[in-house]
Amino acid sequence: MASVGRASAMLASGTLVSRLLGFAKAWLLVQAIGAVSFAANAYGTATAIPNSLYAIIAQGILNAVLVPQIVRASVNPDGGRAYINKLVTLGIVVFAAIAVAATFLAPLLVALFGVPPEQRELATAFAYWSLPQIFFLGLYTLLGEVLNARKSFGPFTWAPVANNIVAIVLLVAFIVAFGTSSRAGHGSDWSFWMIALLAGGATLGIAVQALILFVFWRRVGLRFRFDFGWRGVDLGTAGRAAGWTFAMLIATQIAGVIELNVSNSGGPAYAGSFVMQNAWLIFMLPHGIIAVSIVTAFYTRMAEHAHQGAVDSFRQDFSSAARSIMLFIVLASAVLIVAAYPIARVFTSDYQAMGLVLVAYLIGLVPFSLVFMAQRAFYSLGDTRTPFFFTLAQVVVIVAGVLTCFAVPPSVRAASVALVVSLASLLQAFLAFWLLRRRTGGVDGTRIFGSLWRFLVAAVAAMIAGAGFLVILGGVSAGAFPVRNPITAIVASAVVGVVMLIVYIGALGILRSRDLDAGLAPVLDRAASRSSTRR
Repeated sequence: MASVGRASAMLASGTLVSRLLGFAKAWLLVQAIGAVSFAANAYGTATAIPNSLYAIIAQGILNAVLVPQIVRASVNPDGGRAYINKLVTLGIVVFAAIAVAATFLAPLLVALFGVPPEQRELATAFAYWSLPQIFFLGLYTLLGEVLNARKSFGPFTWAPVANNIVAIVLLVAFIVAFGTSSRAGHGSDWSFWMIALLAGGATLGIAVQALILFVFWRRVGLRFRFDFGWRGVDLGTAGRAAGWTFAMLIATQIAGVIELNVSNSGGPAYAGSFVMQNAWLIFMLPHGIIAVSIVTAFYTRMAEHAHQGAVDSFRQDFSSAARSIMLFIVLASAVLIVAAYPIARVFTSDYQAMGLVLVAYLIGLVPFSLVFMAQRAFYSLGDTRTPFFFTLAQVVVIVAGVLTCFAVPPSVRAASVALVVSLASLLQAFLAFWLLRRRTGGVDGTRIFGSLWRFLVAAVAAMIAGAGFLVILGGVSAGAFPVRNPITAIVASAVVGVVMLIVYIGALGILRSRDLDAGLAPVLDRAASRSSTRR
């Protein structure tokens, strides 16, 4: 368990650095093209397309199938090396073919994702430079999951740092060369070199992120070479397992296309896809640092216990991971909700629109992270069929709910879409835990929910205290200190966050939460060891 804790801490530190750099990149991007502008929604949709296609063809399939399959293949005499080379070769061929086809179909894809006619020419130009990202995103996931399966977690987590550094350098170059959003409003203002530097720079960063992982293969005893002999290593099993995941991702991306169409329907004068992407970036910060780091460290362990038939150990892993996630995610969700408007002000003066979208997303942060945990639990059991069904239920709710958002005013349409997504995640979480309980005979539910209610009570107390301090600082009306400018917004957010952290920890102490002791133990032990070293 200590090794899992160390792995989680290492993953969290890499994710934290990457996310902070990602914030810097996002901030520079908003300065370059604005948050609510003609170019913003065009760029936001164009860059969402490769991520959506990548999710269908690669992300979920590889996450669901690759780690368990490599763990099983590791018992082979060659330690699974032949299997890995064949699978990576197949992935490279598939990713390249789809990236090329998608690039040729850029105009059709832009129209499909709901870009208004007056913005399509600019969005298509962005898409031509962005769609090759499909190949490099797929390669990054493929190479990284191989390293994770070999229990080399660091490179996969730290590689995005290189991506963000490249992107930041090129965004600074863009602003120096072409100015800020005030000089880049309409489609006619965008030259070939502006488009190439902005969208092409983003693709270059992702390429660096993927290719750098090859450097670390030798450290885990691997050496890649192309191997087109795809028979004889049980790829059929992986394909059958991936079928349900593929169907699940098709369903979620259909919902995603509908979300983009509805959110873009308000037009360039209102919050749309680009505002939602930036709000989602903030939403994903705690999820990536906390949930993904903890789950990644536990995933291989759960797959090993599932393969060995050690059901009790599997349940213990799941319970420990779920409670660790909730301890931190509940606090993060509470802090970000209270400080949503000041945080949005760090990015843009249109903080009301972005802050409202952020709050709507954050309502679903806890269930979103728990669903992520439950999915990986099913995947480690070799079950990709069940996640399809509880995700299909979520998709049905999202599609029905998002379509009703056409009826709300354009000023709150994007926030309404985000709220529907959050409510659907809550339903999905309940269904996922119920199905996992049936699948494994129990998930330590009494202990998990006993921890959750303590976290929620402590979070409510922290929110009351944080909101009170925000009011003392001036509130969030135009011109108030917390939203006057990015610097004051950072100060206000930090003050509110510290107050809420103190109240949260104090409340959990009063409630005698054992998870608090377990969560703080690594931090306290590390501080004690540093203190003794200095002495």
